[in-house]
Amino acid sequence: MSGGRRGASSPGLDLIDLLAWPTRPLMRACRVPHDLDEVTVCGPELPANDVGADPAAVESVWDGVRSLYRTGLYPAVQLCVRRDGATVLHRAIGHASGNAPEDAPEGPREPVTLETPFVIYSASKAITAMVVHKLDEERVLHLDDRICDYVPEFGSYSKEWITIRHVLAHRAGIPNLPPEAMDLDLLTDPARVVEVLCDSKPTSRPGRRLAYHAISGGFVLGEVVRRATGDDIRVVLRDQIQRPLGFRWMNYGVAPEDLSKVAIDAFTGLPVPPPFSMLLRRALGKDLPEVVRLANDPRFRTGIVPSGNIITTADELCAFYQCLLDGGELGGVRVFEPRTVRHATSEQTYWELDLTLGIPVRYGLGFMLGGDTWSLFGPDSPRAFGHLGFTNVFSWADPPRRLAVALLTSGKPFFSVESFWLLRLLWRIARAFPRLS
Repeated sequence: MSGGRRGASSPGLDLIDLLAWPTRPLMRACRVPHDLDEVTVCGPELPANDVGADPAAVESVWDGVRSLYRTGLYPAVQLCVRRDGATVLHRAIGHASGNAPEDAPEGPREPVTLETPFVIYSASKAITAMVVHKLDEERVLHLDDRICDYVPEFGSYSKEWITIRHVLAHRAGIPNLPPEAMDLDLLTDPARVVEVLCDSKPTSRPGRRLAYHAISGGFVLGEVVRRATGDDIRVVLRDQIQRPLGFRWMNYGVAPEDLSKVAIDAFTGLPVPPPFSMLLRRALGKDLPEVVRLANDPRFRTGIVPSGNIITTADELCAFYQCLLDGGELGGVRVFEPRTVRHATSEQTYWELDLTLGIPVRYGLGFMLGGDTWSLFGPDSPRAFGHLGFTNVFSWADPPRRLAVALLTSGKPFFSVESFWLLRLLWRIARAFPRLS
């Protein structure tokens, strides 16, 4: 690990600062040091010229991360970018703990490192999906099997026609779980989790409507994996993906002795206004500040939540997407067949209105997809695939650019004027790495 002095820039006000100024008294923000180099670490990086990128444009990506950090909304940020298989950006900035808005200014702070693992929330869905796709590849199950073929009691309330494919494509008709499903004590009682799933009533016929399954779909898939293999999904992920790829982390939760190593998340920014507060509560079962509190709970961080509690580093997550980018192989180790990756990332929904998120989205089978004009993965990214995690974690691969990206943050703000720094960063990444094909 080495300190990265990349040229400090002036923290003066610009247009976004001026627009945000009236809301500053209401903002929950961390303390930003004057010298950002003091809280920056850099790993080994290949020169941008060696992978057909402009060094100034690549450096502007990190400038975008620094601008994002200066908003005070992100106590820690990790970024890893691979171009054509080579790591061209691998840096972190901020504090893993001790610098949340509620932390005492004089209290101890733990700097973030390149090895600090983060909770990646819904970005976990893509990894969970690949566990299922791997079992389909090995003919342990089939995507068009019904859930009740493995969990017979799930078929209550006319849910008997829901398939694994419906769940992966967010078309199972069970996007929401009752609030009691967010009881962290349930994570140690799989039988009770299954009972809650079986008692849930669908909101529509399977396959009919698109509605993001924020939490429910992961628990369903996790139980299918357990019934099909005899092992919990944590063991299957470890044996099928984590260990073959040589990853230290990238699994559901961590061992109790590793809890102190994981970055602490913080609710930052402005209070969530209606109707967005209602939409978040409906999708997640809790208000946003409560979700962040639960996500920092040791029960969440050591349990199994297939839709949302994989813990990993930007380096590992970027390597995972590099594996998918290379047709299922990384460093000479084949984890997936190329056709499995193609199937998982194939378009299932074309800009259809997602009734949970309230916006049009393109989906594959477990992945969010890019777009021609703009998407979560920047502009001009129609073949990109990846997943968003709790609004501020981004991970994706873009085949024409030969690009794999993982951006992890520990700040959990709702949308604000400062969020434009995040959008600008995504734009800069796309601009810095033009298409190679």
